[in-house]
Amino acid sequence: MKKILFSIVAISALTLSGCKPDAAVRKAEVFDKSTTPAHSPAPENAGAITGIMHFTGHAPARVPIDMSMDPACSLTAAQNLSEQYIVNNGKLANVFVYVKSGAPISSAEPDARPVVLDQKNCRYVPHVIAVQQGGNVEFRNSDPAMHNIHTISAAGNPAIDVSEGPGGAPQTRQFTNPELMMAVRCNNHPWMEAFLNVAPNQFFAVSREDGTFSITGLPPGTYTLAAVHEKLGERDMQVTVPAKSQTRADFTFTMK
Repeated sequence: MKKILFSIVAISALTLSGCKPDAAVRKAEVFDKSTTPAHSPAPENAGAITGIMHFTGHAPARVPIDMSMDPACSLTAAQNLSEQYIVNNGKLANVFVYVKSGAPISSAEPDARPVVLDQKNCRYVPHVIAVQQGGNVEFRNSDPAMHNIHTISAAGNPAIDVSEGPGGAPQTRQFTNPELMMAVRCNNHPWMEAFLNVAPNQFFAVSREDGTFSITGLPPGTYTLAAVHEKLGERDMQVTVPAKSQTRADFTFTMK
């Protein structure tokens, strides 16, 4: 079994405190390039994993962000709140979950449609996105403000540092190497930050506002499932998926 180690990019200081990924995420992570014989993900026997990201402890309050430095941002009707911890009724949003090991090496080709990361109301929307290795991300600007897209990869993905005018033409980039929680920032607005995950296979998801997630189309088998949060690090779990069935996999993230 070959394992490729890669490091999550070290995050430079921002104007806002608490915008750095947790040390557990910044540390070297492992994507398992398993040579287990591939089993065909035939639709007739495929299974699924569903679950909820639970949160225990006291979540920091979401802090309003002052956007007055740019009149085009301060005129927006939407309130801009910090997004490091989005917890609703004990359920945690924006957790990237993927099959870390055990996935068939005959994984499907990436979806031809790009994953969209928009700049809207002077925020990145969504806050956390994921794309399959080899897939594309389309960066949009739906604002009346000038934005800048800035990423630095530690895994050999393209470094991006481009500006987008108000309502300008989208910028599309391909991401070829697996990577966790790559920061996406706007040099013009220091509060703007999103996280991009590049999955090594097609079996991944991001938890919704209610903490739920689902991964479908899995061949029967046993897998290591990993859940990664920008501040709370990674949780791993072994999951067995029967044919034509759903398996439940709930994760718990705790803040003391």
